[in-house]
Amino acid sequence: MNFVNQKNLISKREWEEIEEDSFKTLSKEEMDVLRKAKPRNFASINSWWVVLSQAVITLVIAFFCFIFSDQADRTVYTYSALVGGLIGFLPSALFLMRIEAARKSSKSSPGGFLAAIVSGEFIKILATICLFIGFALKQPDLKWIPLLVTYLATLKCYLLAWFWK
Repeated sequence: MNFVNQKNLISKREWEEIEEDSFKTLSKEEMDVLRKAKPRNFASINSWWVVLSQAVITLVIAFFCFIFSDQADRTVYTYSALVGGLIGFLPSALFLMRIEAARKSSKSSPGGFLAAIVSGEFIKILATICLFIGFALKQPDLKWIPLLVTYLATLKCYLLAWFWK
């Protein structure tokens, strides 16, 4: 038991010792060399590709709903899947438009960009809630399983962006 306590004290002491220079600021030349050595770490993906993939996955799921549903429920299932996808990708597009407007603003600052991200996320959440409530009230015959499956599939497109990068 004493050995375990000594080992914990040693690792705790090492953890608490922080060097003054725990990070190094790189020069432009050093960053260029690092970018050339590991270009994949510095790659970025256009966010509109995510919205496009959300629209495509919506159409694919709606197509499957059309093919595999009964003749009587075919239009309702397909329409429900399309609504679920719309609820998924429309708020994302609104968020990106807010970010693009902040980027193109002449008064661009880090604080202003952060405010654009927060307000864009608020718009996204509000639009999602309003779309869910609006479609639930105005279209009571919607089938919730295809709607929610398509909505969740559009949300999973954000994970695809990580794999594309």
